[in-house]
Amino acid sequence: MMLSSTEITVLQSFRKFYMEPGEMLCFNGVDLITKTPALESLVHKQFLVREKFAGAFSLTRSGYAEMRSST
Repeated sequence: MMLSSTEITVLQSFRKFYMEPGEMLCFNGVDLITKTPALESLVHKQFLVREKFAGAFSLTRSGYAEMRSST
């Protein structure tokens, strides 16, 4: 599946912090505002799960695999 450059940047954020499936990463401020479309798209593609905490997302198993292969 083709990912946009912003979606790849989001996945790189998860990789930077050594995130694994089910671990929550929080985005805030300008980072959240600029990445919201990519975050929503990754949720739609079932690579991320939106958490209850505002701006928080976690990787799914397929999102983790995509992060490992695309970044």
